[in-house]
Amino acid sequence: MPSYAFFQKKFVPLAEAKIGVMTHALHYGTALFEGIRGNWNSQQKQMYIFRLKEHYQRLESGCRLLKIKLPYSVDELCRLTVELVQRCGFEEDIYIRPLAYKSSEALGVRLHDLEADFLVFAIPWGRYLDMDTCRCCVSSWRRPDDNVIPPQIKSTGIYINSALTKTEAIENGFDEGIMLSPEGYVSEGSGENIFLVIDGQLVTPAIYNNILMGITRDTVIRLAQNELDIETIERPVVRSELYTASECFLTGTAAHITPIAEIDNRRIGSGGIGKITGKLQKLYFAVIRGDNPKYLAWCTPVYKK
Repeated sequence: MPSYAFFQKKFVPLAEAKIGVMTHALHYGTALFEGIRGNWNSQQKQMYIFRLKEHYQRLESGCRLLKIKLPYSVDELCRLTVELVQRCGFEEDIYIRPLAYKSSEALGVRLHDLEADFLVFAIPWGRYLDMDTCRCCVSSWRRPDDNVIPPQIKSTGIYINSALTKTEAIENGFDEGIMLSPEGYVSEGSGENIFLVIDGQLVTPAIYNNILMGITRDTVIRLAQNELDIETIERPVVRSELYTASECFLTGTAAHITPIAEIDNRRIGSGGIGKITGKLQKLYFAVIRGDNPKYLAWCTPVYKK
């Protein structure tokens, strides 16, 4: 089934959405993106977009930092995205990619005196980490500090850091890499936040450990507290705690909740899906597919009944 894009203020077939070779964002990474999931509920015959508004609020915040003037409000972006997915008509899990970018066809490193534009497209996409459990390594590449490239925004340029981390992990026989902060504390994966289970509590790196404040991360913290009565402690995590935790898992819009079986060839817990991780996975998948009425406010239905 062909896909569509909202590009240069109109809906077009995805194959026709093209930018010029001199586009500023292509040369200097002066763009911001989001990754948003549309989750297909086959029983309800409905597509649910998960936490759509929160994703666009984060995009809007990043645009202020990169001096990108969005031509649409958050509510307008949400409406455009729903219409886009309706036009695509997919009946499977999808990935939605909005991009706010410096669209001027001009060279020269800067953020000022440049035009900006917005596009969004949707494609079918299953699991990002296509495995039930993953094997990780601690990467030799570190997460940049806030005064280098702010890690709180999903700027395209910062993902060179993630690409270096991911490829190093794959070429060394692992599935994913875990970056440390400049100070040597655990930060995050190449495209995911990380959680540990220590003494029955969830532990995850804090904002000052150069992490992206993930929307799936926030979802897990809330579900653990509300449904399992498990507190999440946000604090610096040292490398050795990765090896001694009873459970460990990655979270992200693309990765969902992915259990970690090994880190640096050391088995984590039983080496399978831990008890708490398994409970959170079950809760999470029910929520994102619109099967938990308590959290339907997080789910935007796409198709009209």
